[in-house]
Amino acid sequence: MFKKIINASIKLVQNYLPEPFIFASLLTLVAFVIAMPVCRQSPVEVLENWGSGVWSLLAFSMQMALILVCGSALADSPSVKKVLNSLARIAKTPIAAIALVSFVSAVACWINWGFGLIVGVVFAKSIARNLKGVDYRLLIASAYSGFVVWHGGISGSVPLTIATEGEALSKATAGVITHAVPISQTIFSVYNLLISIVIILALVVVNSLMHPKKEEVVSIDPKLIEEKEPETKLIEPTLASRLENSRLLTLVISLMGLIYFAYSMIFKGASLDLNAVILLFLFLGLLLHKTPLKYVEAFTKAAVGSAGIMLQFPFYAGIMGIMTGAGESGLSLAGQISDFCISVSNSHTFPILTFLSAGLVNVFVPSGGGQWAVQAPIMMPAGAALGVQPSLTAMSIAWGDAWTNLIQPFWAIPALAIAKLGAKDIMGFCLINLITTGIIISLGLFLWSFA
Repeated sequence: MFKKIINASIKLVQNYLPEPFIFASLLTLVAFVIAMPVCRQSPVEVLENWGSGVWSLLAFSMQMALILVCGSALADSPSVKKVLNSLARIAKTPIAAIALVSFVSAVACWINWGFGLIVGVVFAKSIARNLKGVDYRLLIASAYSGFVVWHGGISGSVPLTIATEGEALSKATAGVITHAVPISQTIFSVYNLLISIVIILALVVVNSLMHPKKEEVVSIDPKLIEEKEPETKLIEPTLASRLENSRLLTLVISLMGLIYFAYSMIFKGASLDLNAVILLFLFLGLLLHKTPLKYVEAFTKAAVGSAGIMLQFPFYAGIMGIMTGAGESGLSLAGQISDFCISVSNSHTFPILTFLSAGLVNVFVPSGGGQWAVQAPIMMPAGAALGVQPSLTAMSIAWGDAWTNLIQPFWAIPALAIAKLGAKDIMGFCLINLITTGIIISLGLFLWSFA
């Protein structure tokens, strides 16, 4: 029965899921059409909201691109790859391989989503090169499925945002949060940790159970995933070449960046926000690549994966403009969705409905920062009025944002580019993960509401 459900899920995705850019374009049209009757806006008003939003996420887009590229370049360093190849040899059977990839990817994504997303795929490819008989589609889907825990982890943008003191925090939450909320109440809350741990274990079990029979396994041509050794180039002893291959220069610059990171964390009380994570991975990656030139090459190769972000983020920013924009009616599409959830909830069901509405909004705005900008001004005051802890409301938004990434192909783009697969190849498996994790998160948030 379970295998039939999986096959049906795969077939559904293969038939109806378009290429990610087409998906973004269609979502733009859907949001445009729905906003007119629901928010009583004219076509011109919706068009203006869309146009005013197109360039609203440029700074955030750069942060997302950098965290992805820096994480990817770090994962591509010889030291990290050596560790991954050693771990890959642990898996002796296809089931063990799926379980191992699921666990490593999820834990890595909990630590840092950009690093984990790339490490998971690199690790999966290492296993595919070392083990025959494992389904390559499921292997990559397992690597991507771990991404669902990122917003409950230490690189989650929502918990890090509310942990950052400033006027912007009060403005974003409509005055509900006036002082920073420590991560002990969000990321390291007992309930959040419980949700994360149960999801990681569930992914290991469910992904392992989804492995097809031997005759149904889909493998990949080993030539497509083989690691090419870098070409050995003769280095002319010029001043420029010495600087390009200087380990001393790399060491000095890397230590300067890492010492500043440690200093700001320990002595300045800086929070582990997106900029801090980017700084850490930038200089750690540079240090592990040993020379400036090697890091430039790794960074350049990793930058290819950010093409989808640069192409699609303006479209999703435009969708966000439609979702949040209000015409003369004073109504916004995101507001209408959130208001509906508020109208049918109480203090115990509110976190679940916030989570579900965030999951729906995330389909149109697949960005943690964008998700927060859309829902925080509406859901935070509503949660406070119902007596829900601000930290719980914020984490309900965060988990909703992470949850539907399992079927929103936007963030799978760089992983798929590395794996040389298409979104249709993995999203059928991810749909099963969506249902499984949705139940776990909903139950966890419900129990959290009694704390």
